[in-house]
Amino acid sequence: MNNYALNKPDSRKKKVNIWRSLQRFTPFLVGEKKRLLLAMLAVFINAGLNLLAPVLIGHTVDAYILTKQYSGVLTFSIILLTMYVVALIANYFQTMFMGTVGQHLLFNLRNAIFSKIQSLPVAFFNQNKAGDLISRINNDTDKLNQFFSQSIHQFIANVITIIGAGIFIVTINWRLGLATLAPALLLLIFTRIISPWIKRTNAANLKTIGGLSAEISESLDNFKVIVAFNRRDYFRRKFHIANETNYHSAISVGIANNTLTPAYGLASNLAQIIVIGYGLYLISIGSFTLGILISFLTYVSRFYDPLKQMATIWSNFQTALAGWDRINDILSLRSDLSVTPVIERGLQSDALLEFRNVSFRYAPDKEVLRQINFRLEPGKTYALVGPTGGGKTTTASLIARLYDPSEGTIFLHGQDLHSYETRDRVQRIGFILQEPFLFTGTIRDNILYGNDKYKNYNNEQLATIIKEAGLETLLIRFDEGLETKIATNGGTLSLGQKQLVAFIRAVLRNPDILILDEATANIDTVTEQLLEEILDKLPAKTTKVIIAHRLNTIANADEIFFVNGGDVICAGSMANALDMLLHEKRAS
Repeated sequence: MNNYALNKPDSRKKKVNIWRSLQRFTPFLVGEKKRLLLAMLAVFINAGLNLLAPVLIGHTVDAYILTKQYSGVLTFSIILLTMYVVALIANYFQTMFMGTVGQHLLFNLRNAIFSKIQSLPVAFFNQNKAGDLISRINNDTDKLNQFFSQSIHQFIANVITIIGAGIFIVTINWRLGLATLAPALLLLIFTRIISPWIKRTNAANLKTIGGLSAEISESLDNFKVIVAFNRRDYFRRKFHIANETNYHSAISVGIANNTLTPAYGLASNLAQIIVIGYGLYLISIGSFTLGILISFLTYVSRFYDPLKQMATIWSNFQTALAGWDRINDILSLRSDLSVTPVIERGLQSDALLEFRNVSFRYAPDKEVLRQINFRLEPGKTYALVGPTGGGKTTTASLIARLYDPSEGTIFLHGQDLHSYETRDRVQRIGFILQEPFLFTGTIRDNILYGNDKYKNYNNEQLATIIKEAGLETLLIRFDEGLETKIATNGGTLSLGQKQLVAFIRAVLRNPDILILDEATANIDTVTEQLLEEILDKLPAKTTKVIIAHRLNTIANADEIFFVNGGDVICAGSMANALDMLLHEKRAS
């Protein structure tokens, strides 16, 4: 069985290429090409106008202000005002377009993650906490949305502005230009050095947010148990630990994300000091004019102010990359429950279901079943008995293909179980769990979940089908029948009522194999008797596999298997099964 643990350390992870990471987003931006092009056009217009303004300001100072030609000052003031208004409009549109792109990305990412999670096997959910998965879907994707909708167009605009301002600075006076740009080189080296630390700190923070979400989810999901055992203190301590861990991580990430900003501010101040000192010297020897100095100072601001913004944007980018790593951990997973081509007939079985040399382990050193061989015939009732932890539910889960064998093959209707499409397999194999899950909605919604055969039936037609299946006596247990409202996870129903809904849902599929894993453990004796009568009325071809500790539940089984110690042994009679259970109890 594959390791699906998302937070496991992986020494094989390689250094991430930033541009390659950006390219991975492109499939999620399908249909946004037009908005992206318009946004980039707006970015170039905005940046270009802001770069042209200092030249006009310097020219106005030298040509009109110093010569007191105020009509020219007015003309150029109007030109500058027009340019700034156009730049403002372009900035508005670039923000609007990129905001829409960011929301589209967020929508597609969440759909992709949720679809991927739905395609993964039960092992994935056993190895990962629900709260952490929720954090990846909500929080981590939102970090990417914030970067795309708020930061990336600023990033591109700043890059254009920095490059343009740098060209103007060097063109006006290359010696002064190189001296002015020297602090930027130091910033580049400093940024390269601390960027990996910033990303690691953000990744650790996102992980602690996921851990905090997981603790909250676990506490809320099990609140009844917490109250029943009066263990609020236990969960309070666990939440305090998770909250404190997140608190310290948040402080660290705050420091990391703000480390660049003061350094960039210092570099800007140093550059301005260089320009003023050297520029005044050049004016004194007649190589500079006051207008050129003003233009130069403006370009220095155009160069270093975006750099200061880039410090924040770069921190946001590192956060987005850390979030993408956590998202990509899910998207890169591959289910080990793939559908394979049908194998040749010579290797197939003529039983309804057959285990042939099947072994299973949850971990390499934890073998649950070992070289199992048994057959199930159509229309018979089989019981799986054995001590707790012996492997009964694991065996049933393998029959339903919730897991795949580590070794060996399972055949259904003489065909490798791997070769059945998921929809076909779940139609043939019904599974009623001890604690069934119900969705928010109505009883009708729940019993038709995944059952396309009756999805277009109205309530009257569906009631007729339920009556023909002998399930009418179960449905009348609910006051509003098919329209009975069900709250989150069936919170408005008793456990026994939820089991009845699950029973109707499974039987209406008319499966070839019906697995009941302690399905009657939480219902009263009268209802249990009623369910047994309904089971007796199932089509003659239906094979029943029952896991139960109540002896009366398995008394009428055609065959009893004793499951323990990695073996599945045909126990024969009820008496032999009891002897095996007693022997196991004494041995333990």
